[in-house]
Amino acid sequence: MDRRTLLAIGLMLIIAVLPTLLNPRRPDPQAVADSLATGLDSAVASLDSVEAQATPPETVFVQQPAAALQAVEGVTPPPVPALVEGDPVVVESPLYRFTFSTRGARLTGAELMEYRTFAPGDSGNAHLVPDGGRFLEYGLVVGSDTIHLADWDFVPSASTLTVNAPGTPLTLVAERGVVAVELTYTFDPDHYLFDVTGRVSGIEGSGIAVIGLSPRMRQIEADSADNFRSYAVVTKAGKTERLNFRSLDPGEARALPGPFEWVAIKSKYFVTAVMTLDEGQPQLGGAIAIGGPKPGRHSTNTDVAMSLPAPGGGFAFSVYIGPQEYKRLSRIGHEFGDVNPYGWILRPIIRPFANIIVVILLWMHENLNLEYGWVLILFGLAVRVVLWPLNQKAMKSGVAMQAIQPELKAVQERYKQDPQRMQQEVMKLYKVHQVNPLGGCWPMLIPMPVLFALFFVFRETIEFRGVSFLWLPDLSRPDPYYIIPILMGLSMFGVSKIGQIGVPPNPQTKMMLYMMPAFLTFIFLRLSSGLNLYYAVSNIASIPQQWLIAKQRLKRLGKRE
Repeated sequence: MDRRTLLAIGLMLIIAVLPTLLNPRRPDPQAVADSLATGLDSAVASLDSVEAQATPPETVFVQQPAAALQAVEGVTPPPVPALVEGDPVVVESPLYRFTFSTRGARLTGAELMEYRTFAPGDSGNAHLVPDGGRFLEYGLVVGSDTIHLADWDFVPSASTLTVNAPGTPLTLVAERGVVAVELTYTFDPDHYLFDVTGRVSGIEGSGIAVIGLSPRMRQIEADSADNFRSYAVVTKAGKTERLNFRSLDPGEARALPGPFEWVAIKSKYFVTAVMTLDEGQPQLGGAIAIGGPKPGRHSTNTDVAMSLPAPGGGFAFSVYIGPQEYKRLSRIGHEFGDVNPYGWILRPIIRPFANIIVVILLWMHENLNLEYGWVLILFGLAVRVVLWPLNQKAMKSGVAMQAIQPELKAVQERYKQDPQRMQQEVMKLYKVHQVNPLGGCWPMLIPMPVLFALFFVFRETIEFRGVSFLWLPDLSRPDPYYIIPILMGLSMFGVSKIGQIGVPPNPQTKMMLYMMPAFLTFIFLRLSSGLNLYYAVSNIASIPQQWLIAKQRLKRLGKRE
């Protein structure tokens, strides 16, 4: 059963890392820059999932290059303004430095003070908004009129703002003719979440506000290919849905039917999102995502825009732009912690275990005052202790099955012409020797969701990003010296070698003894050093149990050491 478990883990890891092994090429930096400049200039698609009560039902909206929606039913809309930089407006707190532009009031910079960039050739704090990004670019559709705010010049209440207390406001005001727009951003020094309220006066009737999140977050990870694979649009309606950037062809538009509680763009470790979470606020309407150019094998850009009812020209929503910290996201509520869903297709099974594991690891780090490396070591030992009874039962069942193998083969040979009688005699043999043929399987299958969850937790949890331990520069990245994966492979070989003491010689078993550790070592070379550290500790901690079971096996089979 141990070999089957190892094989199952091996197959899981193959599925998880095969795309990385077969597709190691990173996007060309110049091509990425070119695609950023291209934006949505060639993409035109329809959005038909807006709030029916906020606009006449016969009106259809389309996505244009500036990530704004416009009415096209018998109306010639004004051209979407080109992206022009205005004067910077800087908002600072201990956690962040947000920069807004007076041209369009959009967000042009988001620097996180507690996180660093690891992109090759880059240094300093993590900056999430790329050059040329159109984050929080606004539009307003009222009847047959479309107002693009991208080229409006706003007057800010302050050119620099230090956030020292919750509720610190920044107001930007702009006027054109009889139409006036007032935007108020409200910040908290301890949270990456801020509120936005808007008021458009000088217009009649209700409309739809359009908010853009384009085209992606800046690449700030050491492994750009792995980070680009993680780019996705995640939405929350009745449940969370994920649309990977790589699933969209260049220029392909995908309508996302609302209403939504939030719409987010995520990378591997960071996320930007527009939310309507407060009681009394209308939910987001529909959204649209348009695939950008693919300079490499992955789509690096996807332009996203969403609609929001603006009765009387007023609208309100919240924005999160920051790390995917489990506790921080969970406190926001509305299942925002699920913006980074662990488990892929196994998500319904993996997610509960992954959430529990994350809570335990964070608790150990904060309450025991341990570095994350020591937390992983202690957690690996603790898991082995908790699973000791199950493993003990599985191993004892395996020993019992091995002891009756001669009798079992004799019965199978004697009744090979009569399958029904053979089955009856086999079950009688199990009953006489009090052996459960499934006794070695079920105890090993029970912890499998935990093992799968650990793989995703160590791979995608931001708390391990950039955390060093001993010679390891980053627990979220592979060991640069390959010491830990080799140690993991050797420990696996040791466990298997001890586990075969007293087992009758078998060519297949002997081959697995060498092939499986070598194969998994090769796979683990490219996985995070934190994951390798956990498995190495877990294997080493299982050796005493394997040794005790081997001694019992020798005793039961009547052999001597």
